[in-house]
Order: sequence, then C-alpha cells, then structure tokens
Amino acid sequence: MSSHVAIEQLTITDWVTGLAAIPERDFTLQGVQDYIVRHAVRPETIEKYCFFSQGNYTRNLIFKNEIFECMTVCWEIGQHSRIHNHRDQNCWMSAPIGRLRVQNYRVADQDSSHGTCRIIPTDCYDLDATHPAYVNPIEPVHEVQNLAEFKQRAVTIHVYSKPFDSCEVYLRDQGTYSDVPLFYTSEYGKLNTAEKLL
Repeated sequence: MSSHVAIEQLTITDWVTGLAAIPERDFTLQGVQDYIVRHAVRPETIEKYCFFSQGNYTRNLIFKNEIFECMTVCWEIGQHSRIHNHRDQNCWMSAPIGRLRVQNYRVADQDSSHGTCRIIPTDCYDLDATHPAYVNPIEPVHEVQNLAEFKQRAVTIHVYSKPFDSCEVYLRDQGTYSDVPLFYTSEYGKLNTAEKLL
C-alpha cells in the first residue's frame, strides 16, 4: 500500500464535523476514503476517547447519527479482534497512534442453517498514520491485530456507515459463526458504568 500524507491535520472535533458535512449521497466508500486520506486526526486531540483495558480492546463512541458512527478502538500490546464482519456496512479505519495488522478472510462452504463455514486467510496489510484503509465490501471478513512485535499501544479511528449493533463472529478452529451483540466501552468521552477496566 502506498503512503498518504494528509493535507490537513485536524482536531478530532473538526475532523468529525467535516465528516458529518458530507452529504448522504456522497457518503460512499471512495468519497469517505478520500476525506480520510486528505484529513488526518491530531493524536493529542483524541485523549478523552481513549480507554484501555488489559482484558480486551475497547470501543469508544465519539459521534453517531443515522448515516454513520465514529469511534476510537484502543488496543493494548498483543490484543486483537475476533474474526468478524460488519453487517454489510462500510467501514473505514485510520490509526493516529501505533500500528495494526489487518488479516482478511474469504468465507467458503457456508451453511446458515447450521451456523457453519470454512474461512480461508487471504491478504493482509498494516494500518498506521500514513496508511488509512477501508474494509473490502466484496471480502468483508477480517481480524485486526496489535501484534506483540509492534511493541506499543495503538488507537484506531473507525467509521461505520450505517451504524450497526451486532456482527457475525467466526471461530476458525471450530468452523462455526454466530451473531454477537456489540457494546461501547465509553460514549462521548464518558466511561459506561457497566464497564470495568482491568
């Protein structure tokens, strides 16, 4: 992947305001990617949306409307997502802090009546401040990893359009998949009371 040097460095507030100003008809895979490539988020401005947990990565809501939601995802060293999809919604990712490895998968032999399938690793790429990316809608199943060899915490900014509250999670070793609800660790800079950070 080629590196991208953003034309503007914005606060997270200004960045989200610019994103929200994109008309719905233009909120396309390439349209939003062009915005993210041209406008970077200044890392120091996302501090209030950064909650880390030793137990699992955290999802921290910054903004949500009918068209999209935007959040930080905070990763301790060695943490990774489960293998999952995004409910046929578009997803864009950037990493103002740290570096992540994204592993894509192809789903084969899927049997929805039994919740079974086989997933096959395909391509992978690294995500960092100069390499924003989006999830390929043709092959949307993937895993995000903050590999131990990267030796640092990471924070990604995710934009989902439209918002969704569950996804399919794939257990590669068992050859199964199931619907899993999604939760926010924090919303608008405030930790949810149900969440315990270890």
